[in-house]
Amino acid sequence: MNKTLSKAELKKELMGKLQRHFGKDLDEATPEQLYMSCAFVVRDILMKRRHETGERIEQQASKQVYYLSMEFLVGKNFKNHLSNLELSQVFDDVLGDCGTSVEELSVLERDPGLGNGGLGRLAACYLDALTAMEYPAMGFSILYEYGIFRQKFIEGKQVELPDEWLGSGNVWMVPRMDEVQEIRFGGSVDTTFDNGKLGFVHKDYYTVLAVPNDMLVSGFRSGTVDTLRLWSAKSKDTIDMKLFSQGEYAKAMEQKAMSEVISKVLYPEDTHPEGKSLRLKQQYFFVSATIQCIVKRHKAQYGTLDNFAEKAVIHINDTHPTVAIPELMRILIDEEGYGWDEAWAITSKCMAYTNHTIMAEALERWTVSMFRRLLPRIYQIVEEINRRFFGDLCREFPYDPERVGRLAIIANDEVRMANLCIASCYSVNGVSALHSDILKEKVFSDYHKMFPGKFCNVTNGIAHRRWLMQANPKLSNLLCELIGDGFLKTPNELEGLMKYEQDADVLTALGQIKRGNKVYMANMIGSQYGISVSPDSIFDVQAKRLHEYKRQLLNVLHIMHDYHTIKDHPEMEFRPKTYLFGAKAAAGYYMAKQIIRLIHSLASEINADPDCKDKLCVVFLEDYNVTLAERLIPSADLSEQISIAGKEASGTGNMKFMMNGALTIGTLDGANVEIFETVGNDNMFLFGLRADEVEHINRERSYVPGNFYHSNPALRRILDWLRDGVGVGILRASYPEIVDSLLFADTYMVLADFDDYCRAQKLASEQYGDKQAWNRKCLVNIAGSGRFAADRSVGEYAERIWNVKTLV
Repeated sequence: MNKTLSKAELKKELMGKLQRHFGKDLDEATPEQLYMSCAFVVRDILMKRRHETGERIEQQASKQVYYLSMEFLVGKNFKNHLSNLELSQVFDDVLGDCGTSVEELSVLERDPGLGNGGLGRLAACYLDALTAMEYPAMGFSILYEYGIFRQKFIEGKQVELPDEWLGSGNVWMVPRMDEVQEIRFGGSVDTTFDNGKLGFVHKDYYTVLAVPNDMLVSGFRSGTVDTLRLWSAKSKDTIDMKLFSQGEYAKAMEQKAMSEVISKVLYPEDTHPEGKSLRLKQQYFFVSATIQCIVKRHKAQYGTLDNFAEKAVIHINDTHPTVAIPELMRILIDEEGYGWDEAWAITSKCMAYTNHTIMAEALERWTVSMFRRLLPRIYQIVEEINRRFFGDLCREFPYDPERVGRLAIIANDEVRMANLCIASCYSVNGVSALHSDILKEKVFSDYHKMFPGKFCNVTNGIAHRRWLMQANPKLSNLLCELIGDGFLKTPNELEGLMKYEQDADVLTALGQIKRGNKVYMANMIGSQYGISVSPDSIFDVQAKRLHEYKRQLLNVLHIMHDYHTIKDHPEMEFRPKTYLFGAKAAAGYYMAKQIIRLIHSLASEINADPDCKDKLCVVFLEDYNVTLAERLIPSADLSEQISIAGKEASGTGNMKFMMNGALTIGTLDGANVEIFETVGNDNMFLFGLRADEVEHINRERSYVPGNFYHSNPALRRILDWLRDGVGVGILRASYPEIVDSLLFADTYMVLADFDDYCRAQKLASEQYGDKQAWNRKCLVNIAGSGRFAADRSVGEYAERIWNVKTLV
């Protein structure tokens, strides 16, 4: 639990940090120096608790969770730690005497560039919940120097710039130079026989150093502090002095540059061989360092690895960390002397895998030649796993070589990561009820027949304290007044809000809080973009990674329909709407970047048209990140969750919007299904084809998108406008490729769902006119959102999959 820190104690601590690090007193310090000193004070508190947590883990011989993820989108640390430690007020009191505040200093912190979207945010939410619930856990990832990228819009086009976030972020890192690991790439492997025992010698490799930096994870009202370990790549040899002396300066630094590029950027563009190679290097670098670290820690505590699977569970978050499986086998066999069967018994009992997608392109596959060249010993081990698994497949599916080839780990000159996970892990879970059913019945149906006990579901969850208590403090305070603060530790207590469903004063208060959040967002948009936004308009928000299956394009087509309605009937009553977008497109994803450009073209035309004034507005928010989300989500009235049914694994943005009182307009996809079960048809706006209908159409190959163009005049007019050109000035452009993709493919059935989407949008606009009825719907959503807290998810993982206990 949290120890109270008095104002005098904090002031003394802060003065000590200022004098020690900057030679300044409180009245002389710059805001940057004050921020750094505050961070040092908080970090000291966390480090002390982390040491105590380590002692408890050792004393209790606790089984630990090691959570491996390529992303951890943690958001800013400063305010989060103060909230979890319940120190926000005392820090504000001290900083107020200095003429500043926690809020003002937090602006100096950059969002850590450690993730891109839902996968990374989910991992961060789970670390938060693990710590708050006092589970012994450790996260592992890469310390990306430049994040994924900083998004800039120039003439409506996305431009990727380096995200130099580490300047202010280093203060939250604790370097651990005593635990540097060596990672080996390339070379070859010799087979040896010594006293009748087979051995393997890896030679002619090159080495990269993995340097650990620990980011401490606090939990709300928790005595536990867990750790997120981030690896940065360093060259073992910093400079080739011989080449340097010969004047070949670039070549002299080449090895250093090639080594350190590994931890420069998250998800380097992989449309070329060099990018694919770098991605595989990143993945092995991260998991090799992690597995070496875990094994050394375990041996230091227990002196043996015989009990490794009893005391450690290694969780593979999506396929990126999959090579952790053969890496643990390598260490057990090559370094610890275990036989294959013994090593496999340990490995297969401690590895668990979460699948996050049914999209074929996201189920990673590597060419055999590249995998074998970069990781020769790891390839040998995967090859042996495949050989043994191939035998199991042949026995399970005799006389069916096509099926066996499809299920094999290595086939058709590729190494398949998802197949390796399913063959090796003791647990495979999906992340929503619908997604898990699709995995079992369709994507991995043959595996499910072989291993029915492996597959289960754990629906995703969000860090409700961050996304409610911190992001929306006025709403959180109201909830505390109405139902007490128990929901902060037990999120299901939000259900107690239902007793106020008919309370007019409570409904009015909810509406006032929402409007205040909208005013804040409108002021920010006006200040940053020079666009006037009415807080009395419906804030319709779609904020998520830009991908065609998420169907931002469907949203755009409807906005164009709205625009035509206004232009055709300028005197008609029209419910004012502000459409807000936040999204990044992968650097090499051409169509996604075209959609971004289209939204800017459309915004330029709508926002400049006098007929749309006070009726329709479109804003694309630049460089969407956690901090921006914390401002945007509490202001939303409508939450766009409109992916084609059957493609979204779960979604977590839908949960954050729901918890903050936005109503979902969406398909029955991912966790939307469970939101629908929770709030009912009256409290969200459902539309579109169902997953089974989509599958039937695809199976029958009966979809002809051009028919919608010919039969629907409104849709034909929109697509013709896209082809002719949208926008004004330098933002005007035509989009024939988008039109052709819809008319001749429409892979994600945008045109099929268009009419029903327009119906749902019209219904939402009509119902918004009754403010108390709308506020009642918001209340129902907030009350039901506890089901989607990460605390619930983590509790299910702990009980069903990890078999771990809380610390005492």
